[in-house]
Amino acid sequence: MGPGLAMAAVGAVAFSGKAIIIKLAYRHGVDAVTLIMWRMLLALPLFVLLAWWAGRGRPPLTRRDWLAVAGLGFSGYYLASSLDFLGLQYISASLERLILYLNPTLVLLMGLLLGQRVSARQALSLAVSYAGVLLVFAHEVRFEGLQTLIGAGLVFASTVSYALYMTFSGQVVRRIGSLRLTGLATSVACVLCLLQFALLKPLEAAWVPVPVLWLSLLNAVACTFAPVLLVMMAIERIGAAATAQTGMVGPLATIAMGVLILGEPMNAWVGAGTLLVLAGITMLARSR
Repeated sequence: MGPGLAMAAVGAVAFSGKAIIIKLAYRHGVDAVTLIMWRMLLALPLFVLLAWWAGRGRPPLTRRDWLAVAGLGFSGYYLASSLDFLGLQYISASLERLILYLNPTLVLLMGLLLGQRVSARQALSLAVSYAGVLLVFAHEVRFEGLQTLIGAGLVFASTVSYALYMTFSGQVVRRIGSLRLTGLATSVACVLCLLQFALLKPLEAAWVPVPVLWLSLLNAVACTFAPVLLVMMAIERIGAAATAQTGMVGPLATIAMGVLILGEPMNAWVGAGTLLVLAGITMLARSR
């Protein structure tokens, strides 16, 4: 395996670990608003540093650029992250990861709404991917009922929010660069999460068990900042399509970690749903 593929694979697995860490932190009685505050507080210095480093020697941002960064930071990182954290209170990490991996199909659907053409192969990939998620979803609804509906709805809304970021970030990336946009947009999201905590929670709510602090630090560095850099460097080396296909190890990694670390059940329904989602995303990647 070359360095580019290795970076893409490690980045995908690291991203997938986020759900596992969040589920472990919830076992200590912490709520979603407090947990995401700690994650973003610890990640903020890293993303500010990234934005500064990526912006060295480049022209300053215009007012239009700053408005775009603020909007993308709100949609792609603040809202998407908040909804994802809330959803994980209700559903398994495995189902959460399968829903999040519908992101490429949602980007395709949004492109269709904006007038882009969709081929028959792309339409089939959409159907296969959603069939996989529905297979796992229907199985979990039998056991969890309303909680699964709420959790899946929140995570799906998170996926839609991030798909909006992916759809509308293209022009901004060309103007200011991918790493600079990532650093700035994520910094905006971090500040919004801190403000959210300040508005919704008393200051003493920030005092959480020590294990939650360590888990939040691991989440901020290993499952947030490091994967962003690894995926960006992989794209530079092997391209976006190959990076996306390599990223399909993500759902498998989440399921494996969910079984081994969280004790989540592994059954034929989860396995079949995962294979369908991966097959759909593979078809989508090859149709481009």
